[in-house]
Amino acid sequence: MGQTCAVHKIELSYSLTGQRMPEALIRNPLIELLAAVRAEGSISGAARALRLSYRHVWGELKRWERELGRPLIVWERGQAAQLTAFGDKLLWAERQAQARLASEIAALHANLERAFGMAFDDATHALTVQASHDSALVLLREHCLPARLHLDIGFTGSVDALRALRAHRCTLAGFHAPPRPPRGGRIERDYAGLLSAGQQSLIGFARRVQGLAVAPGNPLALSSMADIATRKARFVNRPEGTGSRLLIDALCDEDGVPVGDIAGYDHEEPSHAAVAQTIASGHADVGLCIEAAARSRGLDFVPLLWEEYFLVCLAPDLDQPALRALLAVLRSDDWQRRLASLAGYAPARSGQVLDLHEALPWASAIEAPESPVRPGRRKEPR
Repeated sequence: MGQTCAVHKIELSYSLTGQRMPEALIRNPLIELLAAVRAEGSISGAARALRLSYRHVWGELKRWERELGRPLIVWERGQAAQLTAFGDKLLWAERQAQARLASEIAALHANLERAFGMAFDDATHALTVQASHDSALVLLREHCLPARLHLDIGFTGSVDALRALRAHRCTLAGFHAPPRPPRGGRIERDYAGLLSAGQQSLIGFARRVQGLAVAPGNPLALSSMADIATRKARFVNRPEGTGSRLLIDALCDEDGVPVGDIAGYDHEEPSHAAVAQTIASGHADVGLCIEAAARSRGLDFVPLLWEEYFLVCLAPDLDQPALRALLAVLRSDDWQRRLASLAGYAPARSGQVLDLHEALPWASAIEAPESPVRPGRRKEPR
């Protein structure tokens, strides 16, 4: 029977260097030591070949023997250094792996070098974005690539995106809001404390329609939150911190429907696409989402309202080359045609830098330039 031994894990790493060693696609220091000992027949010869000290090579081989729990070298005084059977098998296994995985390793090298090449290319830009989930932003990410602009988008809730911007965890945040939210309602309260006319710049992006995704034919004849409550339809919600959750609560308030009357109010899904898929799979009857998500899953869609989707950055960052490149893309006719082709979307002041108080209907509640609010604190509506 073979000897039972602990399984040793493989960890991959890489380094940035001015040149690549041609002998192997993935380098490993132990394998290089063993190959040199076999080729040179001695520890001192291996040290000379690798341009290392004898002391270093000897110490590393001993350390690896302790680490692996197996002898690697036949340590006999007065004889040429030889690899043990285990050392030979390690070299064989590494060469087998290199040969079998050569194409995958080469592709990985190329992808890494291409990605890091962008960092050294002054004409290439990257933007870190936290934003409410949106189909148009996914398209925008693709559309920016020919302009050598890379959007690193993390999808989160609108409120969480604005908090990330306030905490300097991103350069750009994306959020959405209806044109006329109820005065003093949750939309006003939650957004107002995170927006600052003095510290931030607002950028127009798109208009999109939000509505109810329902089964084909709308068998329950649903057209409002009141209908959902009255007919006990199974609802699928969005999580706290998302702009859609704020909108759902606002619609309930407008219809005079307590959220406790909505069956499934606690059933949450993380995105518009997940809401639509839940309904398409029969696990819910209705949910609020954008039209593009509903249509992509073969559902019917009951439009409720148009809303605007905005991008926001810290005011000084507007001078960054990456943001200037983004504004140019957003203003282009090519992008606006592509945006208009997406179901339920239309360009809306795309790429325009807007006055925050004029663009948003609750301007009186948003922090004014002369009274900055520290992160984490809110200014109460006047």
